[in-house]
Amino acid sequence: MKKIRMEGRKYWRLTVVRESTNQGGKVRYLCVCDCGTPTGLLEVTGSNLRTGNTKSCGCLNNERRVTQGKANRTHGNAWPYKTQTYRSWSSMKQRCRNKNAPDYHRYGGRGIAICDRWLNSFENFLADMGERPSGMTLDRYPEKDGNYEPGNCRWATPKQQAANRHTENIGKHLKRENRRNNHQTERIL
Repeated sequence: MKKIRMEGRKYWRLTVVRESTNQGGKVRYLCVCDCGTPTGLLEVTGSNLRTGNTKSCGCLNNERRVTQGKANRTHGNAWPYKTQTYRSWSSMKQRCRNKNAPDYHRYGGRGIAICDRWLNSFENFLADMGERPSGMTLDRYPEKDGNYEPGNCRWATPKQQAANRHTENIGKHLKRENRRNNHQTERIL
């Protein structure tokens, strides 16, 4: 097989400086990136250069992440780190719309829905609810069996949430307690 001379050739953002090593039949080359990275030379296999699997020192991926993120964001709450308010909105959508979500049976499975204004617009949700205060979560109130919509939602403390919890959870807890107590009574007898 004829050896390909790659010194001086440019592949995407990488320019081959010289051949480096041959490991397991794969020739590696020292390359320099167009971005002028301070890390110096980058070692890349010839096949990765020729196929385009390696196109830069990593700077190309970083630039893509930044530009894609900026192109996709409109409110600044979802990228690069989701805010507490955005997570609350996203979680609300999951438990009401995603049948595979762990709590779907307690929300969407019971018919709890999200108003059209909030369903596909975080901006509308944010305008109506404001930023989520620290230590609080989204609560349906005053109608705990009502939908997620303006006028039936608030930011609530854990104590307020517990007071507004659906009674099915309390019933399950009491049944579990009764079974435990009955089982202990049977052991004593």
